[in-house]
Amino acid sequence: MLGKSSWFVLAALLLSSTQALAQGNVTAGKTVFENQCASCHSTEPAKQGFGPSLAAVMGRLSGTLPGYNFTPAMVNAHLVWDAKTLDEFLTSSTQKVPGTSMPVSLPNAGARADVIAYLGTLGQAAAFSATPATPAVTAPVGQGPSQDELLRAASDTRSWLSASKDYEGQRFVDLNQINAGNAAGLRAVCIYRSNNANPTQTNPLVYNGVMYLTVDQSIVAIDAATCRERWTYNWKVRDQVLSPTNRGVALKDGRVIRGTADGYLIAVDREKGTLLWSRKIADAGKSQYLSMPPLIVGDLIIYGPAGADWGAKNWIGAFKLENGDEVWRFNLIPDANEPGAETWTNPQARDHGGGSVWTPLSFDAENNVVFVPVGNPAPDFYREVRPGTNLYTDSVVALDVKTGTLLWYKQFVANDMHDWDLSQVSPIFRASVDGKQRNLMTVSGKDGLLRMLDRDTRELLYEIPITTRRNADAEPSVPGTHICPGLLGGMEWNGPAYNSRTNTLFVATVDWCGTFKKFDKPPEFALNAHYYGGSVDPDPRDQAKGWLQAIDAATGKVRWRNQWPTPLVAGVTVTSGDVLFTGDLNNDFLVIDVRDGKTLYRFNTGGSVGGGVISYEVGGKQYVATTSGVVSGFFGGSGTSAVIIFALP
Repeated sequence: MLGKSSWFVLAALLLSSTQALAQGNVTAGKTVFENQCASCHSTEPAKQGFGPSLAAVMGRLSGTLPGYNFTPAMVNAHLVWDAKTLDEFLTSSTQKVPGTSMPVSLPNAGARADVIAYLGTLGQAAAFSATPATPAVTAPVGQGPSQDELLRAASDTRSWLSASKDYEGQRFVDLNQINAGNAAGLRAVCIYRSNNANPTQTNPLVYNGVMYLTVDQSIVAIDAATCRERWTYNWKVRDQVLSPTNRGVALKDGRVIRGTADGYLIAVDREKGTLLWSRKIADAGKSQYLSMPPLIVGDLIIYGPAGADWGAKNWIGAFKLENGDEVWRFNLIPDANEPGAETWTNPQARDHGGGSVWTPLSFDAENNVVFVPVGNPAPDFYREVRPGTNLYTDSVVALDVKTGTLLWYKQFVANDMHDWDLSQVSPIFRASVDGKQRNLMTVSGKDGLLRMLDRDTRELLYEIPITTRRNADAEPSVPGTHICPGLLGGMEWNGPAYNSRTNTLFVATVDWCGTFKKFDKPPEFALNAHYYGGSVDPDPRDQAKGWLQAIDAATGKVRWRNQWPTPLVAGVTVTSGDVLFTGDLNNDFLVIDVRDGKTLYRFNTGGSVGGGVISYEVGGKQYVATTSGVVSGFFGGSGTSAVIIFALP
């Protein structure tokens, strides 16, 4: 309840508002509002645009309208909307409330007065709460997948519930309807093709016969057997975008979760395709964007930003599935008072130290440990600016999933000078090594090495090259130094697959060398510009190759190895039918015999294959789906974003 003095304050505020309203022209204000404000704000109480409805804004405490997700800056501002406050806010929203994202200002005092007069005609709030209310969040219509279903995803043949199939990232499906004996008879069942030609690196998910994927800034749901569209949700970009690349969604409890290129974490109703909530968590103003596929455990979404190549200072965090509220955050580039800060001998270098998260995480459900692959430090090629080992870049970071507490870490490239991100911390599995059962983790990155790590002891059991490594310890230089791998790896955003029945890893990589050049003087950071400190001239495109190989997981011994005519960056999936599904930059979807590496089937998809390639069953029938389209500015590619689904006749 409001005290007596509070009522006098409210009355005075409303009186001052009324006096100011008389100075403005309501009709002119409505015109200004419709031209400048209506694209984001409704004037109807129950209707929300990008921003909250402004119906009955007069007399209201900022951030208290039920049903709306306000930015923390607005909630914490404790502004009462009277004519004076509105006038100051419309003059410069960012000055009045630092951190607000409203892009519109009205420099003309007369226009501000007119708009304020118009807002006054929409009604006044009778009272306000001294404490901002928690925004209401619409509950999703549908259910699932549940936590139990996510935990059983590895053995579920009807679903594909994480970017790499399951928490362990094994990318194995126990289906043999399509096998080495009949794979040549595969046929395309249907094609879903968009009109968007932005990068296609998404990892489709399948649940209850429906496929969910990202296409640029949209989320699309299609029938997983017929490609018929169920719904499309189009995110309208609100803020600046550094990179449009996105690698997929996560599913849980009736929600579809993704990050957006302009820094929002969003939840969409899985059944209806309508927005449930959005939360700004990253910002181009901090050199950040969102591209990784989320990981959901219990009621937590684990997520973090990319942007190291623009000089971000990155982190990984947990957000509530229900409404996007932040629960914990772990700085991948430490603050001054945190462990690891001492590994940056130049403290100022941490301000733009890098450490992107852009590839799938893995999760040990038995011990509640999430494993994070951390990207390169910045500037990429001029390490003299950042002396020290630069934790936690190019490291595996193991965190308690509930609290974000650091359990352990292991760095694999100290003081990186080649942009050799650690890109994969999966698959994880349990297997026998030298007659002893061990909890293992496969670790790989753009440096072109695959390691086998004991998750309990952190002992490195072996380390083997998975692409050409030549002159790998050489420094970038002003005239240029030829080094393999080049800027693109190595191992990129899709990791190895693992067949526990044969204890075999299947690994697809890039083989593309380059000439590394360093600036002749230290680089200066500039917002929204690449913070490289040098450059890489890739070898001619006709020299860009790839490798597909089968490796004994216990020993690291190569069982077979095929060089490919293009880099290989697409997902790799293996099945109990002795086949491997993947694709290449020659636009081909591929089926490979896992026993000897021979190609059993190829199909020209009309676009390059650089995203997910998955398999599942619907109605007792096995399907295979591949993404297709332009891959990236670096790798190139062709075609609009598409999904092609295959099955036997």
